[in-house]
Amino acid sequence: MIQEYRPEIAEFLEHIYSECNTLKRLNRDPLAVVLRYAEAADREVAGLVCSTLAFGSVDLILRACGEALAPLGKHPSSVLESMEDGDIERYWDGFQYRFCFPADIKALLRAIREARRRHGSLEGLFLLGDEPGKALRETAGDFVRTLRGLGAEGEKDSLRKNLLPDPSDGSACKRLFLFFRWMVRRDAVDPGGWDSVSPSRLIVPLDVHMARTCRDRLGFLGKARAAGSPTLKDALAVTGQFAIYSPDDPVKYDFALTRPGIDPLPGDEIFGCL
Repeated sequence: MIQEYRPEIAEFLEHIYSECNTLKRLNRDPLAVVLRYAEAADREVAGLVCSTLAFGSVDLILRACGEALAPLGKHPSSVLESMEDGDIERYWDGFQYRFCFPADIKALLRAIREARRRHGSLEGLFLLGDEPGKALRETAGDFVRTLRGLGAEGEKDSLRKNLLPDPSDGSACKRLFLFFRWMVRRDAVDPGGWDSVSPSRLIVPLDVHMARTCRDRLGFLGKARAAGSPTLKDALAVTGQFAIYSPDDPVKYDFALTRPGIDPLPGDEIFGCL
């Protein structure tokens, strides 16, 4: 369902980007927690934790992110790398947020720690499975499968698939692609830090709300397909549509388009993205 370029859509996208893609709209978003850290290495660690926990109501997400990162202090990357398994067991033994249980957060933190110890960074792990011409969804799958293995201390402690999904399973992988957006893009909102990955490769972090906006406001999805839970096929289709308007950065408009629905301000009704 690839459409031709429509000037009215281009004008709308640039308008909502200029009005909503600003730091003042960031307060009720988990990226606000990530941006507390000045160093790219710390944002990388915080970013994967916060994106993994980005489900449920915004206020509860923000609280869960803060609680999960609190034991890591002001420099999550170096503090986590210095921790032994016993430290991780002790500090996160009481953590739970909805279906993220203590075993899950411990496995995630072990995985991040081991990835950074072995490859220098999460970007280093991502690049290990990357090569010219390889689709981001394929490299993302390698990234996820390796992290699951690094986090495991036996089957009961492995990272569960619904917390860190593999794109090869067909899921829209909204939270995983959200993490990549934060790490790769750089503008007034997204901090960047992964300079070896081109924004042109990114995939839209598609959830039910964004799918509805793409269907009803932009016409980027058919009504039947957008009615159910988004799939990877939907996310790729939407990304292809956005690439018509921003080929070098198809995820450019993601944050702005979600603001009127997630954190509406007076006047946002003009955008039709509620």
